[in-house]
Amino acid sequence: LGDCQLHTSCGIQKCTTDFVSFTSHLNTALEDFDLEFCKALRAYSACTYRNSKVCRGNLVYHSAVLGIGDLMAQRNCTKDGPTSSTNPEMTHDPCNYSGHTEAREHQGGEKTPAPTYLFCGLFGDPHLRTFKDHFQTCKVEGAWPLIDNNYLSVQVTNVPVVPGSSATATNKITIIFKSYQDCTEQKVYQAVTDDLPAAFVDGTTSGGDGNTRSLHIMEKVSGKYIEMHARHIGTTVYVRQLGHYLTLAIQMPRELVMAYEESQDLQLCVNGCPSSERIDDSGRLPLPVMSKLLPQGSAAHPQSVYTLETATTKCHEKMLVKDIYFYSCVFDLLTTGDANFTAAAHSALQDVEALHPRKEHWHIFPRSGGGALGRDSKFFVRLGLVCLILVVFL
Repeated sequence: LGDCQLHTSCGIQKCTTDFVSFTSHLNTALEDFDLEFCKALRAYSACTYRNSKVCRGNLVYHSAVLGIGDLMAQRNCTKDGPTSSTNPEMTHDPCNYSGHTEAREHQGGEKTPAPTYLFCGLFGDPHLRTFKDHFQTCKVEGAWPLIDNNYLSVQVTNVPVVPGSSATATNKITIIFKSYQDCTEQKVYQAVTDDLPAAFVDGTTSGGDGNTRSLHIMEKVSGKYIEMHARHIGTTVYVRQLGHYLTLAIQMPRELVMAYEESQDLQLCVNGCPSSERIDDSGRLPLPVMSKLLPQGSAAHPQSVYTLETATTKCHEKMLVKDIYFYSCVFDLLTTGDANFTAAAHSALQDVEALHPRKEHWHIFPRSGGGALGRDSKFFVRLGLVCLILVVFL
């Protein structure tokens, strides 16, 4: 049996190596992942079939055949259909960013590291998670650039959410995919509150020719949630409307994120918010001044103002882990009284889990001794006193 396994005419190792080459660059966050993975599996299966006679006594071969069947069932792959190229080293699609590193490696003859992907997100009052995994809460009222590099521009417009508070939320997002070689012409997308279109401003839903379609929009929930996939720059964008405000999440390759000129240095996703615009203190959220949330002379509406207890309970219904997203949810409920911010924090964390490449970095926790850590912190003690005063005087 050992002699059979070592028989040099069995080509199972080459089949496996080709399959790895076909799939190593694929990104599960991209919409065409299953399609490309199934093509690679069919190529793998065809290769094993060609070697079935010479590999008859090879245990590795039989394990591979069983594994292919399991994977095809898991991905709902059909047995008949297109297959990946039989020469993966020479395959190069100029409008598929994930194939660029393989092409450079083949041309230069040196091993090229797999591309590093970064994540940025904006939601709530607003809370910003930068490409460096820094978490900030900012005012940034008006129009501000989130991203502005040689390939993509994203600008958000934020408006105050309650009278007397410096907190704002996003009611407009403008995204510009810049023209790139023959892959796509410039495409502009714009969303405003209650108008989240599933098309670019020119009415199209994709960029590039019909065969390439290197850029396209997918509507996930009508008027509430869309995704944009840009294969040519390896970028995925999620835009949602929750309540009256918008959220955004993006995954983009590091080398493209850093491709910008000195004049483009004001990018919230890259460098965070200017210190003058920060509401938080190095990630620690301040005490909301709740007495300013009700207009003077108006009647109190207890159902519209959360206490620490009810806000904590409400956020805990959606988020079991008490990370910075949980505390952002509590902060937003205490600041605005709007329950939609709970859904915004929850979906923001879901977007992180879908787009952030490193699972160990999904959750960010406030530093010990910070203002939003637990019931015994100064944040919550002070907040309880304010709530008690409000109850007495209102």
